[in-house]
Amino acid sequence: MTRPRKKRSVQRPPLFSSFKPTGTGDIRLRSLELTLDEFEAIRLADEMGLDHAESATRMNISRSTFSRLVSKARHKVARFLIEGRHLQIEGGDVHFRGNLVRCRACGQLYQAALDENLSRCPACGSPDIVDLAGRFGHGRCCHRHHHGQRR
Repeated sequence: MTRPRKKRSVQRPPLFSSFKPTGTGDIRLRSLELTLDEFEAIRLADEMGLDHAESATRMNISRSTFSRLVSKARHKVARFLIEGRHLQIEGGDVHFRGNLVRCRACGQLYQAALDENLSRCPACGSPDIVDLAGRFGHGRCCHRHHHGQRR
């Protein structure tokens, strides 16, 4: 029997979760899913330039698991670029360590603690804010963190 899979730590949700080539209709594009843990592997290794051992520690996984994850993620990103697919970031067994909140009214972006319940934008006071971790289902995994249905 295999042991249960641990949730992989992801620093914060991605700012954008859908990418497609310009000039093409959505109907013609085949989708390609990049999981949240694959997104984090690309962020740590390629954007931040961390080695596999440090990246694995930050994600709470083994170095060999991280190496497989980043290889798989790079392959998907290459297919997205070469084949012109619709890349969607979603899924994966993850736990966010931090959150981002965006105000739809003024466009401000804020880093927030997962247990911070912002109901209004600190800059303009608008209630039209988006909990970026919540759009990936965060809140269901941690009973003490409740994020409303702000989308």
